[in-house]
Amino acid sequence: MPETPQNRQTSISIDSPVGPLTIWGDGQAITRLDWTRRPAGPPDALLAEAARQVQGYFDGSRRDFDLPLAPEGSEFQIAVCKAMSEIPFGQTRTYGDIARELGAPAQAVGQACGGNPIPVIIPCHRVLAASGLGGFSGAGGIEAKVALLKHEGAASLLI
Repeated sequence: MPETPQNRQTSISIDSPVGPLTIWGDGQAITRLDWTRRPAGPPDALLAEAARQVQGYFDGSRRDFDLPLAPEGSEFQIAVCKAMSEIPFGQTRTYGDIARELGAPAQAVGQACGGNPIPVIIPCHRVLAASGLGGFSGAGGIEAKVALLKHEGAASLLI
């Protein structure tokens, strides 16, 4: 596919307590976040704002994100991302909770959470297994999930 202004991806990298993060966007929306440091092109205003909001999340001055998001995935994966985005700061839900809401198996919800292309901003770390933490696809694995939950004051749920 030829590169156009609509599909051109640029990024901005920031440091965070859970490691370096790179936020990607297409000029219209945030499309992914990963645990790397690899900027691609000069960041636009949206990426600069996303970096400011993520840094605010980590410094404690922000609990919610106000960014246009465009996660890629199936209709089901997008529905799971929407459900995760509705979980308030410092609260958790289980894969089963989301599964019941969407009328799907909990395992499918877990797989969709694991494929979340915009972790932290779409808070898959707030989704737990019925009997424990469940998984986490970000670098650092479960330790990063625990760090994010502790940051939000949800660590008491882990005991």
